[in-house]
Amino acid sequence: MSAALQAQALVVGAGPAGIAAVQRLIAAGRRTIWIDNQARPGGQIWRGGPERKASAQAQAWAASAARWQDSPLLTRLHSHAVLAAESPTALLLEDMRSGQPCRVAGEQLLLACGARERLLPFPGWTLPGVTGAGGLQALVKGGWPVAGRRVVLAGSGPLLLASADTLRAAGAEVVLIAEQANKSSLARFATALPAGKLAQAASLRWRLRQSRYQAGLWPVRALGEQRLEAVVLSDGHSESTITCDALGVGFGLLPNTELAELLGCRIEAGAIAVDAQQRTSLPGVFAAGECCGIGGVDKALLEGELAARAMLGQPLDDLRAQQRRQQRFARALAQHFALRPELLKLAEAKTLVCRCEDVSLGELKAWPDWREAKLQTRCGMGACQGRICGPITEQLLVWPSRGLREPLQPAPLRCLLGSTEQGSA
Repeated sequence: MSAALQAQALVVGAGPAGIAAVQRLIAAGRRTIWIDNQARPGGQIWRGGPERKASAQAQAWAASAARWQDSPLLTRLHSHAVLAAESPTALLLEDMRSGQPCRVAGEQLLLACGARERLLPFPGWTLPGVTGAGGLQALVKGGWPVAGRRVVLAGSGPLLLASADTLRAAGAEVVLIAEQANKSSLARFATALPAGKLAQAASLRWRLRQSRYQAGLWPVRALGEQRLEAVVLSDGHSESTITCDALGVGFGLLPNTELAELLGCRIEAGAIAVDAQQRTSLPGVFAAGECCGIGGVDKALLEGELAARAMLGQPLDDLRAQQRRQQRFARALAQHFALRPELLKLAEAKTLVCRCEDVSLGELKAWPDWREAKLQTRCGMGACQGRICGPITEQLLVWPSRGLREPLQPAPLRCLLGSTEQGSA
């Protein structure tokens, strides 16, 4: 394998936090390697590039980024996945286009790894036509045709509305947005919003005025033979059935902490623990954005700026008030969209939990922990490497964290054997 690419700073992640951090680092003259598994910067929220979003905020960041993305100080390694770590600031990557290995090393590392959807199993959730709400949004952004299709979105959190807006703009008929939080929780959340965010929420809801939005409602079954035909929803007292062509479900977001865990960073409440300067428990390793706790794009942008300034030794005092506001918003988000206990009781014994390896809840209940279940059933050994079923087992079966080993995702053997001469797996 060739020698490692060297830089002063490594940034993993090209969502809003990564974009804000890299811009600050390059402006300060810091040689930076920027790593992301997508082909273009933007993360999930600005998938396909910030300029593809209509918001003024995204357009401004796109225009700003155009001035520094070709800087000789910046090495962009997009379409690259992190597989392993030789040290906290030396990583092994795979070029996902060629399957070739790549090593990078730096003096500092910033983790801006974002988040993914939290999915919970219920009967029928593996039917074709049922996806994550954010996953469906990503498909549409990538060109998936939904014009004229009847869509139901169900779960919890602002992502449902954002996904609905994307679907509406693409011509889908969003017949229902079912939010599991009750009306009083939503009202308290709205009253706690700052004026700017409240205006954004009102504007979004106005664009979705043709779609029914109901609080205190959640999916209990998806119906269909070969593919989705309808979804059954409950308000805790009665059930209703709605025919639909697509069902997007998402019960909030989960921070992506896998790389941080592999490095040995402290994890608290399911997120990377950081101090007021975005420093993790490891010297020279920083973290920013949704991987440090769910709080939205404004929090991610601010934390990317904070982390970069801290890496550069620059003052942070002028950002402290904004930081406190974003932290309050993140706490309100977690409090008012907390999942109701009924959602953890929807899966039946035959309901699949591990979709990759077809392992049901009943099969998993026979084992005391993740390790034993993995040995006996292959749970978590598929393509997602436990990213979906792992958190489910922690919640439904109260198993402890599953732990992680290298590689972080399936990869060609040549990437792991240290030689480009090796054949792929």
